Amino acid sequence: MNVSSFIAKRVAFNSQRTFSRFIIRIATAATALSVAAMILTLAFVNGFQQAISTKVFNFWGHLHVQQYEPDKSLIAEETALQKNDTVFQILQSTPGIKHVQAFATKSAVLEKNKEIEGVLFKGVDSSYDFNNMKQFLKAGSWIDFKDSLYSKQVLISQQIANELQIKLNDTIHIYFISPETASSSVRSLQVKGIFKTGIEEFDKSFAIGDIRLLRRINSWKHNEIGGYEVFLNDYKNIDSINNVLYNGPSQLPGAWVSKSIKDIYPFIFDWLNIQDVNRNVIFIVMAIIAIINLITCLLILVLERTRMVGVLKAIGSNDWEIQKIFLYHASIISSTGIGLGLFFGVGIALLEQYTGFIKLDETAYYVASAPVDIIWWQVAAVCAATLVVCFLSLLLPTLFVRSIQPVKAIQFR
Repeated sequence: MNVSSFIAKRVAFNSQRTFSRFIIRIATAATALSVAAMILTLAFVNGFQQAISTKVFNFWGHLHVQQYEPDKSLIAEETALQKNDTVFQILQSTPGIKHVQAFATKSAVLEKNKEIEGVLFKGVDSSYDFNNMKQFLKAGSWIDFKDSLYSKQVLISQQIANELQIKLNDTIHIYFISPETASSSVRSLQVKGIFKTGIEEFDKSFAIGDIRLLRRINSWKHNEIGGYEVFLNDYKNIDSINNVLYNGPSQLPGAWVSKSIKDIYPFIFDWLNIQDVNRNVIFIVMAIIAIINLITCLLILVLERTRMVGVLKAIGSNDWEIQKIFLYHASIISSTGIGLGLFFGVGIALLEQYTGFIKLDETAYYVASAPVDIIWWQVAAVCAATLVVCFLSLLLPTLFVRSIQPVKAIQFR
């Protein structure tokens, strides 16, 4: 029989009312709160990063392959490039690339009932994979490309629709601005669908239509495009595949260059990266709270059981055996706190995942409710690391046992 473990259990589960029971409850609650907070922090940070980055990628792809233009802003009208079979084959054959689709953009003004709104008209063709944007469609359907000339349909955002009081199937006028000639061309298009990404930079700035319309407006040839959107199998490979397209075996020819969407919208991804800093700060604070409470609790337990320590020393127990009694007791307290924290942390995260009861301002956070992504190995790591850190930190207060003298301890009141 493990004597230290036996005594620790008798002490821990003693029903006698003592001052230490109150302290134990506080320490257990503090540990549970710390573990729950760390689990929820991980779940929410993972959820935010996953949900928002997925929105950006689904709307714009992971990489843009375009002509190199040093003085051009990252999101603006592109210089025309001929569809290049060599470039397309390079992209299709590069490991990690899932889908490639052509696009072009042009500045335009939407007009309805004498109300106007400036947008960047994004032209796409029949190869465009609208499944990526399925989650954004709020009303209507995708563009029909069956017209032999160009589709006279357009997709607009819910924000623009609300501002201009546009409804599904309404006809709107779109004025395309030519910066070279300062002239405009107008087209009447039917609103085929209304989308909402939740990212204001997209919803207030873009309308989606047929790239063939832009070719006619720009006097482009039938095979000219603005660039390619490239979708990857795993977004984590953005930088590595981007480097391969620059310098690797899949290097792009001539004037073609590859740009990461993280470089095109750095403010969004910088904001997401800041969440890692917030997560680390919360982890440090919660760990300190749990450790301080457990150390305080253990010191009180040792002081309260001074006479017991004296008796055990008097009958021949060594210091380490007595220390183990308090370490076992503290382990029971910390394990109980970790278990409660695991239950409440995962429980709240799952409740939010299935109900979305935590509502957010979508214009500020890009999502309407707090997204949750529970990564179970991280949850297990939090619980295991908390247990190890607490155990190691509890070794220090047990050293107080070594300074207790049996005669004085037995007389201690």
